[in-house]
Amino acid sequence: MKFKPDWFLIGMVLATLLAWAFPEPGASGGWMHPELATKAGVALIFFLHGLALSFTALRLGALNWRLHLLVQSCTFVLFPLIGLALNVAIGRRLAFDLALGLFYLCALPSTVSSSVAMTATAHGNVAGAVFNATLSSLIGIVLTPLWMTWVMKTTGEAHPLAPVIIDLLQWLVLPLVIGQALRPLLGHWAQRHKAQISIVDRLTILLLVYTSFCDSFKNGVWSGHGAGQLVAISFVCVALFAVVMALTSAASRALGFSREDRIAAMFCGSKKTLASGVPMAHLIFGAHPGIGLILLPIMIYHPLQLIICGILAQRWSQDGVLRP
Repeated sequence: MKFKPDWFLIGMVLATLLAWAFPEPGASGGWMHPELATKAGVALIFFLHGLALSFTALRLGALNWRLHLLVQSCTFVLFPLIGLALNVAIGRRLAFDLALGLFYLCALPSTVSSSVAMTATAHGNVAGAVFNATLSSLIGIVLTPLWMTWVMKTTGEAHPLAPVIIDLLQWLVLPLVIGQALRPLLGHWAQRHKAQISIVDRLTILLLVYTSFCDSFKNGVWSGHGAGQLVAISFVCVALFAVVMALTSAASRALGFSREDRIAAMFCGSKKTLASGVPMAHLIFGAHPGIGLILLPIMIYHPLQLIICGILAQRWSQDGVLRP
């Protein structure tokens, strides 16, 4: 199987390198005014998500409650519990912000587009994948910040919850609702320009990645965190993905799921969203100087899940046999 270079993944690397070389424009007080640019970027991303959110497609897969319960339990219960266990087991061996970022990865909702696309490629339950991926995004607006607030409170790093909720409502929920409300007027236009909207969405995320790392590099957060930490968190991400994928497969077998439902469960239940993760981090952590380290685990996990799930989707589509 051949992979085409993904300009977005390359862009993440370039944005990080650009922040390392030129941190001043995107750091606090820089001419890009990141405190405003990031919130505007978050609003734009979730407005576009609202335009793309189809409740008609949601209704098609709404009745398969066992599939939905398994996927959402994996996303918001199994993953965070594993994240807590990892922090107890290895948290002290990692930089504090990196360990916090590992749990943030575990608390995030699932992806939407890649889960649906790979489920379709593998001839799985597409309607079920659409329902669960979209439902996960909506649930994550509430559960992800609640998980993070609880974990940061236990470590003495908690931010006041009320300002976080207000920011989430103002810059995330409201644009999402406005996008959904304008869907009857702009839905067909958005469908026709889906490719261009995707480019705008991804470029905005790259801007947020750049500003996320600017403060980290400018404040020397990365000092003392060499290649060993990067290798360690990469290994943990691989192990995390393998464990969740195996547990999701075993659970779907035990529940007697059809092949189509197992595919949807494994792809939706094992993925984590970078598209929502980066903007949500800016609202949850604010101007935290270590936000670059916090985002590193999801930036590693994102390409990892795309590559492995892409291979599995192609394999299952060709031989028709579902094997982990």
